[in-house]
Formats: sequence, structure tokens, C-alpha cells
Amino acid sequence: MGNLQTGSDALFILLGAIMVLAMHAGFAFLELGTVRKKNQVNALVKILTDFAISTLAYFFIGYLIAYGVSFFSGAGELAQKSGYELVKFFFLLTFAAAIPAIVSGGIAERAKFNPQLAATFMLVGFVYPFFEGIAWNHRFGVQNWLHAVFGAEFHDFAGSVVVHAVGGWIGLAAVLLLGARRGRYSKEGRIASHPPSSIPFLALGSWILTVGWFGFNVMSAQTISNISGLVAVNSLMAMVGGTLVALWVGKNDPGFVYNGPLAGLVAVCAGSDLMHPIGALVVGGVAGGLFVMMFTLTQNRWKIDDVLGVWPLHGLCGAWGGIAAGIFGLKAWGGVGGVSFMSQLLGTLLGVGIAFSGGFLVYGMIKKLVGIRLDPEDEFIGADLSIHKISASPERESGW
Repeated sequence: MGNLQTGSDALFILLGAIMVLAMHAGFAFLELGTVRKKNQVNALVKILTDFAISTLAYFFIGYLIAYGVSFFSGAGELAQKSGYELVKFFFLLTFAAAIPAIVSGGIAERAKFNPQLAATFMLVGFVYPFFEGIAWNHRFGVQNWLHAVFGAEFHDFAGSVVVHAVGGWIGLAAVLLLGARRGRYSKEGRIASHPPSSIPFLALGSWILTVGWFGFNVMSAQTISNISGLVAVNSLMAMVGGTLVALWVGKNDPGFVYNGPLAGLVAVCAGSDLMHPIGALVVGGVAGGLFVMMFTLTQNRWKIDDVLGVWPLHGLCGAWGGIAAGIFGLKAWGGVGGVSFMSQLLGTLLGVGIAFSGGFLVYGMIKKLVGIRLDPEDEFIGADLSIHKISASPERESGW
């Protein structure tokens, strides 16, 4: 029976890995529908290539840092226990690879392709697993200290902070170091509008991400015996709350409407196994409104050219989700309990600090060594993998 259970768990987490892998198509189409047409090929190629680089970085370095597991052994040894540990690596890799996929949306349309791949390797190999190990594998004694002082560890069931806030705050560092797209903001204070190139593609990306998110959240249980229907219902309610509030605050703007469910799902990840569904509805609703207001503020007043709004969507809504788990997860607020507000606050701040400083270090170093910004001509034509440059290649007689 034990072997059967192990095999069932391997299948369970494999299905989760496949669903989260499919979410990367959602990242691609969300970016594809938002950027200008001249940069669409770059967006498609970048997401897939980033995933490949992430796999190598996490396989050889990141997973070892986070969990102390090395794959330098024989295939027979690795395949023991129905290969569950290997499939678990695959599942957690899809989370790790979300970091560059998130960052990609913020730096779109003016970042060099190859330096971004180098950044991906360092982020997934070192920065992300450093905090992942702290939050999910009790590295460096942080969780033990929080439990001793505040009575509970930092709780992040499916990655509001570990994945989304970390990705969003790394993205903010990258965007600040890159600067705005050429012509986006004039010296006179005018703002050039760059509307989404394809609302259908943007909507398709949002739907793919939304559907895959139920694998992202529910399968974070990692074994069938730990599965919780509460996680599924809370994810649903947060998605609905984010959608409706974004619709209302964003005044029916389709770009906001289709980012609303994503904001709600980002926020509910941390406490989806603890909250009452009504609490999840509130958490998602707050996230939907937070995204719309902060996206507008960063773009129009602070002039931070975060193309897809990855800092408001992932960075801020993820941080809100980490803190919200310490509020709506409490029994006094209808939750299951076993959490501490202070542990959630400090754990969230630690994740934000590691992500922002790590992002500045990685992108700052690459900027100094090889540069991260496209040349003016390349930016004018389109990013350095664009349909215009491919079609103009002397090796090709025709375009795509």
C-alpha cells in the first residue's frame, strides 16, 4: 500500500507540475497581448528560453541551495520511490521559473535578450532559492526563531511571497535600472500611451494563468493525503473578488479586468489553506483594487515604466497576501488559526528585502559589465528578437 500511495502522490504532483508549466503559456500570451506588435516575437521566445535556462539553474544549483538535494547520482538511485522526489523537483521548478517570467513583463520592449538570460540563471540559481529555503525548508533558523518569539512560523502555502512578491520586487529593481521605454515620458511631462496590442491575446493569457493557478495552489499540498478542497474554493473566491473590484475601480477597462483575477489569486496563495471563503473573497477584492490603483500611480505619477505592472500585481499583491494570511487565517477572523500576524509581517518583509536587493545586485552587475538596455536603433525597430529583424535577415528569403 505504501508503494501505491507513493505512486499516486507522484502522479498527483506531476499533474500539478504540468498545470503550472502550462501557466508559462499564460505568461507569454499576457505579455504578447500587452506589448507592441514589433516586440511580440521577443516576448514569445523569451518566456520559453527563460524556462529552459531556469531548469538548468535550478537543477544544478538552486534546488541544492533550497533543499540540500543534489542530483549527482545514478539514475537507478534517483528513480527510487516511484521517482516522487524527481517529480517534486519538476513541480518546484515550475514555481522557480515563474520568477523570470514575472520579471519579463516588467522589462519588456527595451531589455537585451542575452543579458536577460544571464540574469535568469543567477536569479533562479541563487536569489530565489535562498529565500525559498528559508520559507519552505527551515534554512538558517529563521522559521525556528519566528516560532519561538511569536508562536508560529511564517506561513506561505503556495507562494504569495516566496514566488510572487519575490518576482515582483526583483522586477521593480530591474525596471528602475533599465529606465523607461524611449518616448514613454517627455521632458514636458507628457505621457505617450502604449495601449495593449491585442486584447484577445491578453485575455487568453489571463485565462490560461487562472486555470493553471488551481494546480499552483491546490497541488501545493504535494501529496494526496494533504489535499484540501478549502484551497480550491478560496482560490475561486479570491479570483472572483479580484475580478469584480478591478472591474469597478478600473472603470471597465479590459486590461484591468483581466489582471483582476490574477491579483486576487496572487494574494490568496499564502493563506488559501487557512482562510474562510469570505475572507478569501475580501483578500482577493483588496488585491484587485490595489493593483488598479498602484498600476495607475506608478505609470502616471511616479513614471515607472513597468509594462505589465508586475510590481503592483506580483510584488504588492503578493506582499499583501503574505500579511493577509496573518489576519484572515486567525480564528478570530474565521480562519483555521496557527498563524501569527508578526511572523507574517516579518517573513514578508524579509522576502521583499532579499528580492529587491538581490535584483539590484544581479541587474546592476550585468548593467555594468555588458549592459542591459537595447541600442536606440534596436529599440526603435523592436527588441533584439523581433519579426522585423528576422524578416530582414539575409539568410531568410521571406518573413514568418
